[in-house]
Amino acid sequence: MVRLLLLLPFIGLMIVPFYNIGEPHLFGFPFFYWYQLAWVPLTSLLTYIVYRSARRAD
Repeated sequence: MVRLLLLLPFIGLMIVPFYNIGEPHLFGFPFFYWYQLAWVPLTSLLTYIVYRSARRAD
């Protein structure tokens, strides 16, 4: 069940019209860029969580 967390980055980045906007800016980057960049560490964290939970289940 925890493995379903790996679908979040896919779903979050699949719907491009949702984040294809320029505002708001963060450190000078438009929303389009920093939304995608925010998924990089978040995806790593989710992968770690799934890995740890799968390792405990074995």
